[in-house]
Amino acid sequence: MTDLEAVDALLAAVGPEAELPAPEERVRLRETARLSKAQVARALGVSPTTLGAWEAGREPTGEPRTRYAYLLDGLREKLSPEPAPEPPSRTAPVHDRSADEAAVDDDVTELPAPEPCVLCGHPARHQVAGFAQHLDPEDCAGAPAEPAPATPASAASQATRPAPGPRPAAPGRGGQAGAAAAAAKAPTRRAFQDPAPTPVGLIADAVHRALVQHDGDADAATAELIRTAIPDAMALLDACRKGARYEIVGHPPLPGILRKKTSRGADEIWEARPKWTRAALPPGRHEITALDINGAYLSALKTHLPLGALEHHTGGTHDRRRAGVHLITPPVWEHEDHLPNPLGARDEPGPFWVTEPTLRLLLRLSSPSYGLCEPPVVHESFTSGATENLLEKFRNALRDARAAAVEAEDEVTLEYVKAMYSKFVATMGESNYNRELYRPDWMHLIRSQAFANLWMKAYKAHDEGLTVVRAMGTDELHVIGDWRRVFPEGRGVTEVKVKDVYTAQTGS
Repeated sequence: MTDLEAVDALLAAVGPEAELPAPEERVRLRETARLSKAQVARALGVSPTTLGAWEAGREPTGEPRTRYAYLLDGLREKLSPEPAPEPPSRTAPVHDRSADEAAVDDDVTELPAPEPCVLCGHPARHQVAGFAQHLDPEDCAGAPAEPAPATPASAASQATRPAPGPRPAAPGRGGQAGAAAAAAKAPTRRAFQDPAPTPVGLIADAVHRALVQHDGDADAATAELIRTAIPDAMALLDACRKGARYEIVGHPPLPGILRKKTSRGADEIWEARPKWTRAALPPGRHEITALDINGAYLSALKTHLPLGALEHHTGGTHDRRRAGVHLITPPVWEHEDHLPNPLGARDEPGPFWVTEPTLRLLLRLSSPSYGLCEPPVVHESFTSGATENLLEKFRNALRDARAAAVEAEDEVTLEYVKAMYSKFVATMGESNYNRELYRPDWMHLIRSQAFANLWMKAYKAHDEGLTVVRAMGTDELHVIGDWRRVFPEGRGVTEVKVKDVYTAQTGS
């Protein structure tokens, strides 16, 4: 390509972007057309989360913007009210029904089995112009009260099918316009319909497709499912969010403390990851059991998550209706000899930023019920209105699929579900693998909740008389004593399993 051709190509790519209506109009057009976010997003080649961001005011660019503008223009045209037909003249001659019947005889066929009438939905034995309907108005029970929403498949078939030519009038239904409008309506109040796929069903369907694609090779199917775990998790989240009370803000503005200082560096949030080993054991020989906490990140999805953009607050008070990150001066921890510090292994002095689960844990331990430390001093916070159940349906779907897989000894589904929730958490931050959700605050909060959950299990073991030896990460707890009377054993999310058993000898 010559220099001038390169310039011409560059100029050709530059031009005015397609006009888009206001965000509220985008929502109105989609909802008036009875289209779900998932249907529209699929047609545009984006995720429902991205479409939600566009409807909230974010402006798409490039080819996605052109496609979106084309869709909205088409919806506006389709939904524009058509001119009302002229009312019939009072002196218009009365139609001779026999003449109408003669006009449609050539296009009437008898059906081998009754099919739902396009006008009333009841069984009809004849087909007129390709549509099942009653020939006698007295046999027709009336058109349905409201049309069923079009499915993506039916919309696509209508778009690609040639427009039908003029059809004879249905008897007693007001001519061609009335028959065409009635034919476009699917029968409602059907006795039997295919149920919409459940979130757990979506997981099962994905596993089935992967196994079929790889001719039953479990290893190849598992590798494929792990590869698609992130987009599949986002699609599952969208399915679980249907009818939800709260909207998710996927790309809010973030304070500087939540941004990485370098490409490989970290932000300023301390997650309080446990990394603790007891300094000394009681004298004697001890059998130590290393317990594995099942589904640590899955359980941690139940945590207080901020809904919108984080707002800055000072004053030192904690509002339990909000969640976010907090600059605190931590209390002194005086129980390091038998319990890990709830703040993890941090040596640097002075105030630092912690997450909502860490702050709530410290406040809990400073309450009269525990009395283990003084309350932390809160200097400032970045918070938003929050709910603990934002991801509850998503968590329950993954939990139920995991439980079914464990019961069926289905390792393919088990590894797929594990990859979905672990990668979902890991890619919320500055990741090239998940462009639909950029919430590093959520990532820190969910991780910290997993760490706080492990700390509470260590405290429960200590409180029940076990000797806590080690607490590491999200899922590793080493204890001495009869742990089975404290924790249920198994592979369930609320259970633990044995990772290792070893002995240690100390002097008398």
